[in-house]
Amino acid sequence: MESSLKNLICGLGVTSSLIVALAPAVNAQTSIIDIQLLETEAGLEVQLVSPEAIADITQTVEGRQLIIEIPDAQLDGIPEQSLLSEPSRGIASVSFSQQPNNILRLVIEGVRFAPFVDIVTDQTGLVVQILPDDDLEDEELELIVTATRTEEEPDAVPRSITIISSEEIETQTALNSNLSTALGKLVPGLSTSTETSSNFGQTLRGRNISVLIDGVPQSTNRNAQRDLRTIDPSAIERVEILRGPSALYGDGATGGIINIITKSGAGQPFASSTSIGTKFSLTELDNSFGYTLSHAVSGSEDKLSFAASGSLTTNNNLYDSNGDLIPPTPTLQGGLGETETLNLAAKIGYDISETQNIQVSFNYYNDSQSSDLGLTFQNFFPTLERATAIPGLQLADQPDTENIVLNLAYTNKDILGSRLDSQIYYRDYSTRFYPFAQPVNSPPFNFLPIQSEVESEKIGGRIDIETPLSKDDSLEVLWGIDYDYEDTSQPVDIFDPAAVFFSNGLVFNPVGTSILSPPLQQSELGLFGQLNWDVSDSFRVSGGIRQEFIGIELDDFTTILGADVGGGSLDYDATLFNIGAVYAVSDEVSFFGNFSQGFSVADVARVLRTAAPGFNVEDLRPEAQKVDSYELGIRGNWDKLQASLSGFYSFSNLGSTFDTTNLLDITRDPLRVYGVEADLRAQVNNQVALGGTLTLSQGARDTDFDGDFETDSSSLVVPPLKLTGFVEYNPTNKWRNRFQVNVVGDRDAEANGTVFQSVNGYVTADLISQYETDFGTFQLGIENIFNTDYFPITAQAFGGFNQYAGQGTTVSLKYGFDW
Repeated sequence: MESSLKNLICGLGVTSSLIVALAPAVNAQTSIIDIQLLETEAGLEVQLVSPEAIADITQTVEGRQLIIEIPDAQLDGIPEQSLLSEPSRGIASVSFSQQPNNILRLVIEGVRFAPFVDIVTDQTGLVVQILPDDDLEDEELELIVTATRTEEEPDAVPRSITIISSEEIETQTALNSNLSTALGKLVPGLSTSTETSSNFGQTLRGRNISVLIDGVPQSTNRNAQRDLRTIDPSAIERVEILRGPSALYGDGATGGIINIITKSGAGQPFASSTSIGTKFSLTELDNSFGYTLSHAVSGSEDKLSFAASGSLTTNNNLYDSNGDLIPPTPTLQGGLGETETLNLAAKIGYDISETQNIQVSFNYYNDSQSSDLGLTFQNFFPTLERATAIPGLQLADQPDTENIVLNLAYTNKDILGSRLDSQIYYRDYSTRFYPFAQPVNSPPFNFLPIQSEVESEKIGGRIDIETPLSKDDSLEVLWGIDYDYEDTSQPVDIFDPAAVFFSNGLVFNPVGTSILSPPLQQSELGLFGQLNWDVSDSFRVSGGIRQEFIGIELDDFTTILGADVGGGSLDYDATLFNIGAVYAVSDEVSFFGNFSQGFSVADVARVLRTAAPGFNVEDLRPEAQKVDSYELGIRGNWDKLQASLSGFYSFSNLGSTFDTTNLLDITRDPLRVYGVEADLRAQVNNQVALGGTLTLSQGARDTDFDGDFETDSSSLVVPPLKLTGFVEYNPTNKWRNRFQVNVVGDRDAEANGTVFQSVNGYVTADLISQYETDFGTFQLGIENIFNTDYFPITAQAFGGFNQYAGQGTTVSLKYGFDW
């Protein structure tokens, strides 16, 4: 049982141990007369000397910290201090302090993860034996379910992978609660945030991403581009990003996979935490104050674990560096201004036996906007320098997103010698857009003012079976099946054209309803097998195949322009391969390389919404996009330094560039993308760390299909240079600071008629400070601390009325406490 518990905790990246022996509880106050840190052959050892037995001890884990508390204990002539000034054998710091109510706290912080310890107590005090980093090589320190759909250490995967911990998410959300903003500043290869509620234009390695929540896909076949805004960051345990095309989870991941893992039960019977905060602009205080409130409870005892959280975030007006209003919906796709976001999440797990576990999770997310600010017709000319917000909007149903996810997962670690992981899920989703009512965007709809809503229901399941093929488990096969069924539609409200025109695009009086994209049913079946072979202790090879079958059904329908279109069915199938290898030169350095394929199905409903009269669905036959990708890389992992460098090249016969004359259509010509990515983190000493990322990519299109890639890709597809850098300075264990810089380079693409090409670079900087007190933790975040006047990449790529400015200096204050 102890071994199973140890493996489980290590698998979550949080390591601790059972108390080996405890003396009977005593009520008298324990006096600590000496504390020493010793380095032994077995590892580091903390000795607490007392004239009597130390009885009652509690352990908790917070990020990379293991916190040991001893109640009814007092330091006898010993000052509070840090015992470790330089990182040693995987341990960043060891310190102790006297807390209120006679509680002695010992904090042991790991370099990469919370340490594993054994605690031994006798009549002379207590000894904490810290397992050194070297002894944890065989433990499952971090589980990457997105990499190979099985539990695997990152260094064993022949792909570029980024893992964002809950601690890193919490640090970034001290600035901004938008997940896409945080990931854009942390993940190599991922474009910077659009700074709207849409991730349209935020690509991974120049292609689309597939976002999952606990393995449940968040995309829809009529893509609403809200995948990264379907869960609040406070409910997230970690985020795993697999960079590069993948078919592991089926349709959509031509650029990579982002798997969001929600929080599970804590390693203690009960924990409760609350956070409150406010956010405001320094360039214009008036009506800029927003607020946040979140609460979470969790616990685990015996066979049951649970976690539940709720958060409410409100944004008020947003202002640029000049103190001017940023339009709430700057691209008509959705914005962050004047929004209210509610998220409720829960997860319950039960250990049926030592090898079996069942888990149920739930997530509800609602993001709604309420504003009297709109965009007017005069804002639509290309000469406009920046988008402006105009008061007077009258719109009953404003942009919103609602997402409900139910997930049932079952694991059996030993079923006829194999491991089984399975899940069944249900997702109910909707997104309402801002109305299309402007001359530039409306010709396909004959200038008809309309507001659409994407509605989607999806049900599906997965089965993964991991079967060893050798006695020493050096050769194993992962095989399984996926299936999901999705029903989508895009109804519209139609508004009075005269009211819209004479109000200058601000008054929307509904006069009827119709459909924009036809109701569509899509089923997807995938069969896969993946072989993993540990050829030796230093060389690993993996490869596999996936067979995909996709069916689409549509009934006869009439477009919003009155064209009758015949329904029918479309069938796709694709066979996709991957192969990769990892070679470890030493315990710290390894090389990796891979070939992988990803694919995506055309957005059929989008194409059909402007079909001509008499068109038949079965005449469409839009071919699926298949992407071939090649990657080589090197990574190093030392106690004080972690670094990676990779180069990639991807090619597809079909691209996804938006048409020059009609921004609602897609030009599907051959596309290639290539680039270099790097990631670095160095722990200079116990107080200082620094690092950063590099993303440099380029893309080109073959517009005339002659094999010559003479046209640069759109900046919405392939962004310019991205550099990030940070310095962390922690004067004490209670006070942490981070200064970070985000650099976007220039891009002057020769697009030869393609829109969205040129980008002017900019530099922004942020400051984050966190201070822990005896009665809670205070956070200060200052975003764009130097008040840079800039336009996000997406804003510049669109231009004209959509060229919205980035936020000026914005301050966030938070206070959190456990109880």
